[in-house]
Amino acid sequence: MIENFQRVNLGHFPTPIEHLKSISAFLGGPQIYIKRDDCTGLATGGNKTRKLEFILADALDKNADLVVTVGAIQSNHARQTAAACAKLGLRCLIILEHRLKGAPEIYNNSGNVFLNKVFGSEMIMCPKNRVIEDYADEIIEERRQSGENPYFIPVGGSNHLGELGYIECFREITNDQNSESFSHIILATGSGGTHAGLIAGKTIFKSDIEVIGISIKGTKKEQEEKVFQLAINSLEYVSGPSPSKEDVIIMDEFVGPGYAEPTDGMRKALSLMATKEGILLDPVYSGKAFDGVIGLIKSNFFQPSDKVLFLHTGGSAAIPAFEWAFE
Repeated sequence: MIENFQRVNLGHFPTPIEHLKSISAFLGGPQIYIKRDDCTGLATGGNKTRKLEFILADALDKNADLVVTVGAIQSNHARQTAAACAKLGLRCLIILEHRLKGAPEIYNNSGNVFLNKVFGSEMIMCPKNRVIEDYADEIIEERRQSGENPYFIPVGGSNHLGELGYIECFREITNDQNSESFSHIILATGSGGTHAGLIAGKTIFKSDIEVIGISIKGTKKEQEEKVFQLAINSLEYVSGPSPSKEDVIIMDEFVGPGYAEPTDGMRKALSLMATKEGILLDPVYSGKAFDGVIGLIKSNFFQPSDKVLFLHTGGSAAIPAFEWAFE
């Protein structure tokens, strides 16, 4: 099915699945595995690479000469988009948004922001009193009037094209030798496209694996509606079956004060993964998501016989921008 859609080669696939033996023993719950989408290869890796393979194929098909996208200051999506554009010879404009109140200067200048500069992208800050999508529309129209042919990618690359990447990822998981016994897939859910792509994959491949999204910003209700609608759009685009809303499972207990706001649970989860397995999570997405895994184990959510797959969406390049959060 996915073979019918255009894509460009940006990443290293399939990404490996590893058994977290030390953490599984330490937590004393089900056996935990990790899908290493932090190892997709582009610009230190991450989940957006899968999406960009399909999105940027469309941009090239439309003869775009400028790619415009939006995100938070430490957006992993922006960093991967900047790198992908560099690889494909496209100019990149990133419009960044202030979301973290009282952030120190290091947050605004290091980590992904610095890497965006390294990859040669142009960056503009959205005024604090503006809706970023409206502001982006104005800039795109200005660039169009100046003779450029801009192509817009929504926040997180979360649209029907981006979700193709995670339908493909679900197929990768089911083709893995360990797949038959996975009972759950757990991931961070924010802009919703990665989560929706997995739901679409689960629907297409008629899988019994339960997909659980750990929200990193929205409430349970908000996130359920967002992911379900994105899954509907994705499956309509590929002429697939309709998704079941019951398959969209969200936990919102691990968000903390808000998006990108550090929590004790995130710090402990990041430290545990680093010291037990030598794997770096990130403070905004995978750190909070793995805090969710730990919380679910402690609350006896899983059966001892369950086999849990944690999807690592990348983002460790942002860690230097959060040094203050670990002092």
